[in-house]
Amino acid sequence: MLKIELLESFIAIAECGNLSKAADKICRTQSALSLQVKKLEESVGKSLLIRDNKGVTLTESGETLLIYAYKMMQLNSQALDELKEGQNHEVIRLGVPTDFIKCYLNSFLLEFIREFTTIELVIDTDVSGNLFKRLHQGEFDVIVATHWQLPTNGELLFTRRFHWVAAAKGNAHQRKTFPVGLYPENCPIRAQVFANHQLSMRPIKVLLSTPSPEALCMAVENDLVVAPVAEFRINDQMQILDPIEYGLPPLPVFNESLYLNPDTQTPATIQLINLIKANVERKGYKLY
Repeated sequence: MLKIELLESFIAIAECGNLSKAADKICRTQSALSLQVKKLEESVGKSLLIRDNKGVTLTESGETLLIYAYKMMQLNSQALDELKEGQNHEVIRLGVPTDFIKCYLNSFLLEFIREFTTIELVIDTDVSGNLFKRLHQGEFDVIVATHWQLPTNGELLFTRRFHWVAAAKGNAHQRKTFPVGLYPENCPIRAQVFANHQLSMRPIKVLLSTPSPEALCMAVENDLVVAPVAEFRINDQMQILDPIEYGLPPLPVFNESLYLNPDTQTPATIQLINLIKANVERKGYKLY
């Protein structure tokens, strides 16, 4: 008998092409995943994977099984949906910062959607200032938001460092007036740039305002602007600028925290919150 749990793990490995990435995707350890593959191979009596230094690929038998695995997973979901159709339909409204949505989608959100097939997860992205406002207006059940102060009515998840960056071989940072790219109004990072800018510093001219971190990074790489960029996004096409040397406003450490609407919490939102926390621990984010 082919167990759904084993097929789910097999699909993750096939899609990721790597045991470590697949283990992260479905929130299991690599050793547990290897054991599941072994059980699956024993069940079908065939070798399913070819392992090498680049990762894993499917054998011919593995390719055949993958086709059936997708069909069986689909039938499993359809059966569960039909049996649970009469249950109350629950909607969870989650808000996350625009510049961090890809990280969340690559981790716990997909797991939650896969696991809770009768719950509608509504995800909205916005700058953190707007997320706070909309939470208080009752538009969200849970938000993850950024602030430079430690949360007083939320729970700290991890901290994020930002640096001023310019193109590695550019000259935008040498201009008399800094051409700057920033996130939109109500973004705490933008607010801190202007709050810490002194008259003695070099003048700033905002040339780009966007919620997209990709657009901000592209503008930096093409020597159009200097910008505050999250540490994990800085690449070899950028150079970090010392704010003291270049007369730029200092950037504080920003706190990524969890905030709840206390009037709308359910067992399902609690499970979502636990997944968020577990993802932070699993990814090993540092608290500076």
